[in-house]
Amino acid sequence: MSSPAVHLPSPAENPSAGVVIYDGHCKFCTASVQKLARWDAKTHKLAFLSLHDPAVRERFPQLTHDQLMQEMYLVDRHGKFHRGAEAFRYLTTQLPRLYLLAPLMYIPFSLPLWRWAYRQVARRRYAIMGKTHECDGDACRIHFR
Repeated sequence: MSSPAVHLPSPAENPSAGVVIYDGHCKFCTASVQKLARWDAKTHKLAFLSLHDPAVRERFPQLTHDQLMQEMYLVDRHGKFHRGAEAFRYLTTQLPRLYLLAPLMYIPFSLPLWRWAYRQVARRRYAIMGKTHECDGDACRIHFR
């Protein structure tokens, strides 16, 4: 049974928050950011943008569509970019529900393992839970190999 949808605050609604850029056409990604938003409901440290939102290109022109399709990005409130496993690692220090995972994520020399594990899930995310929209051309090809 799935939880009811949670409002995902935008950067305009939460301007001092870090911005999580996720694949809004991916059911796995959308479910994940819904949890993050629920866990952040009291602290308001996060805002959310789907990589398919034109506001992403306006706010973050240095990020390409291909980069964003490969992994989640988080731009913290200081403007530093975190991606993939590093973004999740950063979140373990920001959200109380994830604090218990922080020591595990910060074990010395473990980041290459977390990056590998993150990439495996990210590549298969559409196969895991599906998509909310059809892909244009071969835009989703990487996720079905």
